[in-house]
Amino acid sequence: MSIEDLEPKKPKGHEVGADLSKLSVGELKELIETLKAEIARVEQTLGDKQSSKSAAESVFKR
Repeated sequence: MSIEDLEPKKPKGHEVGADLSKLSVGELKELIETLKAEIARVEQTLGDKQSSKSAAESVFKR
């Protein structure tokens, strides 16, 4: 067993549905910004996939 095994593990990030009451105001604001950035990333990926799908459908359209 190493010393690292004894150190408390830090959470990897926020888990959807986790208890928010334990977070400070600053942490909540940071979480909001993180989630907004993630939403933007998901929306970009969704748009890219929809564009690819539309392009493929137009090529194979009869």
